[in-house]
Amino acid sequence: MSQELFDLTEKVAIVTGAARGLGKAIAQGLADAGAGVVIADIDYTEAEATARTIGNALALGVDVTIREACLQLVNQTVTHYGKLDVMVCNAGIDIIKPAEELTENEWDAIINVDLKGYFNCAQAAAKQMLQQGTGGSIIMNSSIASVVGIHGLVAYAAAKGGVNQLVKTMAVEWANKGIRVNGFAPGYFENIMQGAGDVHADLKKQEQIKTFTPMGRRGKPEELAGSVIFLASQASSYVTGTILMVDGGYSAM
Repeated sequence: MSQELFDLTEKVAIVTGAARGLGKAIAQGLADAGAGVVIADIDYTEAEATARTIGNALALGVDVTIREACLQLVNQTVTHYGKLDVMVCNAGIDIIKPAEELTENEWDAIINVDLKGYFNCAQAAAKQMLQQGTGGSIIMNSSIASVVGIHGLVAYAAAKGGVNQLVKTMAVEWANKGIRVNGFAPGYFENIMQGAGDVHADLKKQEQIKTFTPMGRRGKPEELAGSVIFLASQASSYVTGTILMVDGGYSAM
């Protein structure tokens, strides 16, 4: 009975930004739980390689900042698999700079991918789920930066704070239509987000993270998979509008 709650057999899931890093680990976890998975990424070549590695997966290219591209992503998924049950909004970028140095173009780039892109994908998924009439689960990758202040993350934090409110508002709007909307907020993981590599790879930064995180280490990408499987499955059937902290206790400090 307990295993059946987490079973995603015959479910179809899209994961954006799934060609590498946390997105790849999430996609692998969903596939291992039985789902048919779409590896959606702006880098189609890498998405294709990831899809081959996973096996039960389809690679599709997408620029989440373009609404029509997100609608097309959902349509292509339905053409291939026949339906859509789960949308994981995960594609993201970051640029770590002091607030007084961040340029307008850098601000716009982060907001367009990390907030507008999430809205575009969630809206496209919900339209399909409403048409199907069978409900579904929309899951968004938030961050500890959405609830605590972190140096150099002004645009990223603003975007992720917005993501938290997307989760809550969409959850309320679609709850009586069978669509659940939740988020997960990772702490520091062994994944280097695009645009943040040099800072996160710094050895001094690595030691600081161990100090600030009660569990004393970074998370492993595969440690996110269980959280997403929970939010995608019947195990969380009465959960909506929630941000699940997956941060080794960082936000509890």
